[in-house]
Amino acid sequence: QVQLVESGGGLVQAGGSLRLSCAASGLTFSNYAMGWFRQAPGKEREFVAAISRSGESTYYADSVRGRFTISRDNAKNTVYLQMNSLKPEDTAVYYCAARNSISRVLRTTTRDYDHWGQGTQVTVSS
Repeated sequence: QVQLVESGGGLVQAGGSLRLSCAASGLTFSNYAMGWFRQAPGKEREFVAAISRSGESTYYADSVRGRFTISRDNAKNTVYLQMNSLKPEDTAVYYCAARNSISRVLRTTTRDYDHWGQGTQVTVSS
């Protein structure tokens, strides 16, 4: 079965950095566009970033553009989220998601993704 396992979350001070990883198994990774989402307490899950199957295309939420970078290594079946200049409002559980599609359009809504990880907590202190 498909498994997505996130890691790399933790507690960091404002202005700091974290790198999240998501290891995928049970699927042909290069056939899937990948996304990162986050969910803060009491809020809906929201889009953070997405990357195409080859990695040549990326897209970001306005709130993280210029601070976060999504990347992938298809040889390692892993997608990453480098988060710099972290702010307290970035505090959330971060989820990776996989979308099986030949479309080059990167999707930003949860319903467009087929598989989800269990999430990793990121806490940014002020």
